[in-house]
Amino acid sequence: MIKKQDRRLRVGVLGCGPIAQFAHLESCVKAGNADLYAICDAAPDLLARMGATYEPQKMYSDYEAMLADPELEAVIVATSDAYHVPMSIRALNAGKHVLCEKPIGTSVEEGEALAEAVRRSGKILQVGHMKRFDPALEAARDFVRDEIGEVLALKAWYCDSTHRYTNTDAVQPLPVTSRLARKPAGNPKADLRQYFMLAHGSHLVDTARFLCGDIVAVRARLNEKFGAYCWFVETEFASGALGHLDLTVAVRMDWHEGFQLYGENGSVIARTFNPWYFRASEVEIFHEKTATAHKPLGADGHFFRRQLEGLADTVLNGTPMRGANVEDGIASIRAMVAIARSVVSGERVELASVSGAV
Repeated sequence: MIKKQDRRLRVGVLGCGPIAQFAHLESCVKAGNADLYAICDAAPDLLARMGATYEPQKMYSDYEAMLADPELEAVIVATSDAYHVPMSIRALNAGKHVLCEKPIGTSVEEGEALAEAVRRSGKILQVGHMKRFDPALEAARDFVRDEIGEVLALKAWYCDSTHRYTNTDAVQPLPVTSRLARKPAGNPKADLRQYFMLAHGSHLVDTARFLCGDIVAVRARLNEKFGAYCWFVETEFASGALGHLDLTVAVRMDWHEGFQLYGENGSVIARTFNPWYFRASEVEIFHEKTATAHKPLGADGHFFRRQLEGLADTVLNGTPMRGANVEDGIASIRAMVAIARSVVSGERVELASVSGAV
């Protein structure tokens, strides 16, 4: 078990559904510099079950009541996508720091409204792009930032698998559900193009930005066959590097995620696993000068706990934020909107010119 520090961030989790059960509640309990201070859910049966399991100090059925608690310092927004922005803004307005699940919103305007709330509050908001806390990917990013020189190109892929739930059902606990759970209006899966882009494309775009910096333009194509969706995206980075992003849902094979990155002084090849295995990526970093490669182990693969510890370290100690901030979240939304626009038009789309929803 990780040893708890003397001073710990007091965290409340909004939403006790599957993502909270699989990731955030355990992260709060295990984090060395944070505690599960409170939980909040509108479903009384779900609230009672999670309270009995994780034993927070406080339990709330009303979000405003939790936000009014002066001892609460930060909120994890672990709700449906439609609630991310409004619930994050309410937390910021109440003087709480926020870790918001990705994507932070479904439109550029939502993201900008959230950014304004962050600026107005003076509080910290971190977006839940937990892959930034994969220790092997962090090592790859450090090499790109410090040693690789100019980046020539990135080829990255995120391919969900038809066998994904067979795999995850075998390793995850059975989620506790409630018929009283609060759900947004409409069916988020009614538009699968949008749903898959928000759920999966947000990870792919953020990984590309994490490694290579800002994306300035895209040209995208989409192929739909036999219930599968495949986006190929030509990507232009502000640095002058080129990229090719492959988002496919779902491949008829195992989970397939990773990248190849080519630079002036070396290269990186990575294979990333289904996140619910809590296994760091397999990364090979090649140094041209010595003609040698090394592979960081990344033994601590609990990305969700590590991202919470990163937020807590920033709040408690003023350490520069390691995770994605609200501007990173907006940049991801802009990229996804641009990809959607390019698929329709067939043309190159600059991110600075887009607005509206994914």
